[in-house]
Amino acid sequence: MKALFERRFVLILLFLMGTAAISGAIWHYSYTQALQQTAQRGRADLELAADRLRAELQRYRELAVYLSDHPYVTDPSNREALRTLFVKSADKTTALDVMLLDRSGRLIGNANGADTVDWSAMPMFQRAMDGGLGSFHAVSPRFQRRAFYYAAPVFAEDGAVKGAIVVVVDIERLERDWRGGVPVVFFTDDLGVVFISNREELLYLQRGKGRQSQNADYRAAPLRPFLPFEATTRDGVEHWALDAGRYVPAKSLHLVRDLPVVGMQAEALVDTASARNIAALQATVAAVILLFFGALLFLVTERRRALSLANLQLEERVAQRTAELEQAQADLVQAGKLSALGKMSAGISHELNQPLMAIQTFAENAVLFMERGRDADAAKNLERISDMARRMGRIIKNLRAFARQEREPVGRVDLVQVIANALELSEARMKQEGVALVWSPPAHPVLVRGGDVRLQQVTLNLISNAIDAMTGQTFRCLTITLTEGDPVLMTVADTGPGIEAPEKIFDPFYSTKEVGASEGMGLGLSISYGLVQSFGGVIRGENSPDEGALFSVELQPWQEETP
Repeated sequence: MKALFERRFVLILLFLMGTAAISGAIWHYSYTQALQQTAQRGRADLELAADRLRAELQRYRELAVYLSDHPYVTDPSNREALRTLFVKSADKTTALDVMLLDRSGRLIGNANGADTVDWSAMPMFQRAMDGGLGSFHAVSPRFQRRAFYYAAPVFAEDGAVKGAIVVVVDIERLERDWRGGVPVVFFTDDLGVVFISNREELLYLQRGKGRQSQNADYRAAPLRPFLPFEATTRDGVEHWALDAGRYVPAKSLHLVRDLPVVGMQAEALVDTASARNIAALQATVAAVILLFFGALLFLVTERRRALSLANLQLEERVAQRTAELEQAQADLVQAGKLSALGKMSAGISHELNQPLMAIQTFAENAVLFMERGRDADAAKNLERISDMARRMGRIIKNLRAFARQEREPVGRVDLVQVIANALELSEARMKQEGVALVWSPPAHPVLVRGGDVRLQQVTLNLISNAIDAMTGQTFRCLTITLTEGDPVLMTVADTGPGIEAPEKIFDPFYSTKEVGASEGMGLGLSISYGLVQSFGGVIRGENSPDEGALFSVELQPWQEETP
């Protein structure tokens, strides 16, 4: 009992360990698949946020380029008209300011109050003086907010640069519709400073060193070192673990996309909680299913064990009764064999009657030939008697094999020779009965699969039955045909009264002959049926359309086997 308990405990423990392993594998697979989908959605969201920022800044860039060719800008003599143009432009685009500077960086006119900044040293202004479009971002002391600057050159009629248009973009206004969106998106510059984000707690965080850049000015910005985080890479995607507050995911996918037009890098933190939840749900469902079926299997096993113990004594009694029944069945089988042998012995006279009559005739003729000194003819009859005796021995051997369900090897048999041998045995009787023979043998052998002696038995039996059936008929004709093909067809037809019950013709002991007749046991066709089937053939009996009975035997043509 203790060993049984320990065995059950080990099996339960192994099942629980297997359930845990399978659930873990399902969790890992589901988590990996969910992460791929999460990363794909995150890249799409990051691309959308980057395109949105580009589109917003593009409007102001185009505004700077458009105003640089305006007549009031190229000829700023009408300062009031110039200021009105800048005010309308700023109001329509929500720009913080629009300014016109001369080549020295001095302010000629703007839309929003006085400006005392020295623009001559700004990289974006110098870029405009070189004839290109400059950009810059900084925390503006004048407006006390983050701003993005575009500077477009203003050309004189001779093609020389004589000034620059500067458009100041309000970054905080652009962020107003982004705040709190999903996923967390932020834009960092070449200094690693978070300048734009939809999470305020990430602004001014810096990954990197130094505070000097040609594209940015953070002298008025309260820069902070970036929060500590752990970064790992899995399947080509960077995973971050950081503590940045309740509105920033603790575990996320870190996605990056370069924005060379803006001069920044777009980054996103995509929460992986949904992927973990999906994986945990699928793993839990798998574990519950496994535990359920495991418990069900355990209950079924326990019930089967109880039933097995309860039926142990019954099985022992059944085993005893089974042994007794097997012995009784063996006795019945032996009795059946003896009965079959008895039935077969009754048919031996039917199968051997014709050879015996032929032997008797040949023996009597041999005696007469010897009395008359015709030793050569007597010797021929003695040879025929010897052949008949050997043939009878083969017939008896095959009948014995049939009774014992023996099978001789199937071989190549010439069906033309088989029919000739059978007719030879029946020749004397056909002459005695006045039976006409219609038989045109082929000039070449017709080879089939079968046994020589067994096919002779079948053919001789069909011929003998046909002669018996025509006894008492005025016209007696036996017709044998042989048709080559697949299968080979042999037919034996007579002009007798026909078959009364074709469906019973091959049943054992069924006979249409009179009771007490010397050859009326009803085993001939039954034996023939079994012999033909023994080498894969088919025998049929039916009434001929004209008159009499028609028996057909289908045999498989002989084909040499390929080694």
